[in-house]
Amino acid sequence: MAVDRIFGLIGYPLGHSFSANYFTQKFARENIAAEYRNFQMESIKDLEQVLEQIPNLGGFNVTIPHKQNVLPYLHELDREAAEIGAVNVIKATKTAGGYLLKGFNSDVIGFEQSLVPQLKSTHKKALVFGTGGASKAVVYALKKLGIAYRYVSRSPQNGHFSYAQITPKVMAEYTLLVNCTPLGMSPQTHLCPDIPYDALTQAHYLYDLIYNPEVPLFLQKGLEKGAAIKNGLEMLHLQADASWEIWNR
Repeated sequence: MAVDRIFGLIGYPLGHSFSANYFTQKFARENIAAEYRNFQMESIKDLEQVLEQIPNLGGFNVTIPHKQNVLPYLHELDREAAEIGAVNVIKATKTAGGYLLKGFNSDVIGFEQSLVPQLKSTHKKALVFGTGGASKAVVYALKKLGIAYRYVSRSPQNGHFSYAQITPKVMAEYTLLVNCTPLGMSPQTHLCPDIPYDALTQAHYLYDLIYNPEVPLFLQKGLEKGAAIKNGLEMLHLQADASWEIWNR
């Protein structure tokens, strides 16, 4: 089957990602004349070369570390992506002068819809580990759900917690914990956010945006304490389906 359009994933590194496999299977299953590629780029400046070399781009997904630093390369942002300040979907429209690039954020859809099924009324406050582009979509969704939150980062500012400030008392108050960092992602599966895991209880809900491995160390430690857990695989599928809808509008 001749390929009509090229789609792909921008990020670095990409060895952990299931996106290409997900879309390749979708295209084969639904007889779609498209191809999905990994565009591994350490520097976002490499995007310029991709745009010059590929004549039939339909769009990109964007992952770590480019969800924010790709913004200067975009010509438009949809309202939600502009409010979040990060994108994970780019629609590429061919024009006489090249491509018109418009940014969207489907991480919000993926996170919110996958989070809610295990969410309880007791999950009123969340700790969000990491301050990158993914965390901005997570926080946007938490606001929509009426859940208070605090960022946790190595260099706290603007009311953020540092990891050293996450005490058992804080853990008792914040029962929803969301890992938006790459800590624990394959191949560095021995890593996890540095918090007092002994303070976890059955009242806690741990959500990790990582899905490779299936149960990152962060979630393993939650399981040991009887907490509810969720990895990022369903979020990946939901945001990927939303991406496809965006590319075909």
